[in-house]
Amino acid sequence: MSDLSRYRNIGIFAHVDAGKTTTTERILKLTGKIHKIGEVHDGAATTDFMEQEQERGITIQSAATTCFWNDHQLNIIDTPGHVDFTIEVYRSLKVLDGGVGVFCGSGGVEPQSETNWRYANDSAVARLILVNKLDRIGADFYRVVDQIKTVLAAKPLVMTLPIGIEDDFTGVIDILTRKAWIWDDSGDPTKYTIEDPPADMVDKVEEYRNELIETVVEQDDDVMEKYLDGEEPDVETLKSLIRKGTIGLAFFPTFCGSAFKNKGMQLILDAIVDYLPNPTEVPAQPEVDIDGNETGEFAIVDPDRPLRALAFKIMDDQYGALTFTRVYSGRLQKGTMILNTFTGKTERVGRIVEMHADDRKELEEAQAGDIVALLGLKNVQTGHTLCDEKNPATLEPMVFPDPVISMAVAPSEVGQADKLGVALAKMMKEDPSFRVETDQDSGETVLKGMGELHLDIKVDILKRTYGVETEVGAPQVAYRETITKAIDDSYTHKKQSGGSGQYAKIDFSIEPLEPGSGFEFESKVVGGNVPKEFIPAVEKGFKRSLEKGVLAGFPCLDFKVTLTDGGHHSVDSSAVAFELAARAAYRHSIPKASPKLLEPIMKLDVFTPEDNVGDVIGDLNRRRGMIHAQDRAPTGIRIKADAPLGEMFGYIGDLRTMTSGRGQFSMEFSHYTAAPNSISAEVIKKVEEEKAAKAK
Repeated sequence: MSDLSRYRNIGIFAHVDAGKTTTTERILKLTGKIHKIGEVHDGAATTDFMEQEQERGITIQSAATTCFWNDHQLNIIDTPGHVDFTIEVYRSLKVLDGGVGVFCGSGGVEPQSETNWRYANDSAVARLILVNKLDRIGADFYRVVDQIKTVLAAKPLVMTLPIGIEDDFTGVIDILTRKAWIWDDSGDPTKYTIEDPPADMVDKVEEYRNELIETVVEQDDDVMEKYLDGEEPDVETLKSLIRKGTIGLAFFPTFCGSAFKNKGMQLILDAIVDYLPNPTEVPAQPEVDIDGNETGEFAIVDPDRPLRALAFKIMDDQYGALTFTRVYSGRLQKGTMILNTFTGKTERVGRIVEMHADDRKELEEAQAGDIVALLGLKNVQTGHTLCDEKNPATLEPMVFPDPVISMAVAPSEVGQADKLGVALAKMMKEDPSFRVETDQDSGETVLKGMGELHLDIKVDILKRTYGVETEVGAPQVAYRETITKAIDDSYTHKKQSGGSGQYAKIDFSIEPLEPGSGFEFESKVVGGNVPKEFIPAVEKGFKRSLEKGVLAGFPCLDFKVTLTDGGHHSVDSSAVAFELAARAAYRHSIPKASPKLLEPIMKLDVFTPEDNVGDVIGDLNRRRGMIHAQDRAPTGIRIKADAPLGEMFGYIGDLRTMTSGRGQFSMEFSHYTAAPNSISAEVIKKVEEEKAAKAK
């Protein structure tokens, strides 16, 4: 049996271009997992093995790998940084015990860093911080540390200080040991010397060391008392207190370095082993019942307990579907039957493999604490719990955001429709934030995703991985509808045409709710005018109707229906009659409740050189943007704003034109708000024209 105290399940996460994948490459090189370092800019990074990743120099899907350092097994997941793929970060953090947040030394705390940090807070993941790229122009370690405090409201515990900066960055000082690690210019991570700190930094080292000690002694009253009496704790005691505070999320040990130049990486690896938790040191996963309520039981990390595992990612490759799984308790053996509590069906585990990016190593079994990939599972999806069929239990499922953008696709060649269907079904299993629907009116296949890049990559995967050429429609905004006025109304459904008739009468009120409330239904019927057994049919009728709003056919949100009274016929009334009455009542009454179109508003973070700020703000104003803040960055200005998604298509091209290619931006969904009347009229007119064209 493996010693669980020597396991570290960690993720590396950050904003686009902060150096996550390069950091992973350096870790793999130092741990002897790879012998030649692959560079992201050359398209040769180990964990970026998709063609699309190599071409664009970004990580699209999280990749898992395993390596060893100081007799400890590190299971590492390199996650994407682009906002369209945050779902990969979210689901990786759900199954990890610790993380390394990488921040760019010149870019600082960027928008995606904030989102990832928020996800990590939600999952209560212990983290180290690496301020990377200190060899870059504009790098400033101390400014980034301040940003971590102010922007993320986090408490960084500075563990190393940089020696020099930008082109003069030569090494780091370990504050605990007061020793300087200096690397030569060969780029070889093993070519370094350990010596005393430069004379001009001695005072700074002491200042930060005192700050570090004062912070960590708060973790132990006895040590704190001795410290106040003038007795300084030794290094081993300090390390154990740093470990305790890191696991308890009291602070985040913060390191500096340059992954690209191979400087500072050994200290990060030591810190992963020294300060991040092993699988037995994190809170046990709560078990839930069918309705998602906690049962009070926990999946305790112990190989001898019943099996509890969570499938957190599905990936299709040439050998079939790989189900990435985190084993929380028990053992998982090749060839055994396991129960999927979501489907209620048992499946056989064909093979168990340990992943190294897209290479694999066969295993006979996995145990509590392991992250492995399973082959042979057919009906498992992301978030499903796999368990012992004699001891069933469900772990807390994952919740995924709704897509905000859609576009129609059709195969370029007539005979490829089936191939397209199979490919899309596989892609949906792999990515829970990607949806595929068939338009009922037109029969078109509609892809739905988190952003333009997200759908662009999906179309590219269809072409290259599955060999399906497609014709793509223009991206469409996922509008919504709601009501703005409360009304009381009544509707009677009658049908008499041979055989038994249908009769149902309902009296009801409809009222708007707060944004984000969804749909609510309540019955206040007293007496027996609407028999109890028919009330669920009324709710079902309204619920089924809200997928299509009355203005332009978009889903209708945030309103409540209260059934107040009604009438029935002893022979002609039935559940079907009451459901049909509710559906007709929806179409009849919603137009009276002043329906409004809602548009998705995106949170923008735009970087621009100072000379172009006026042009960029003017352009955002034309796009109905609302500017919230302008923050000075080392090489320009960051503008924070909200803007409607409908105005942001093609924005990256316009921004690059305005800023001579130097501008960058990221956006993520924020909320829905009422669209102006002119936009609303335009959208409704467009929908009607499309309907008319399809009818011809």
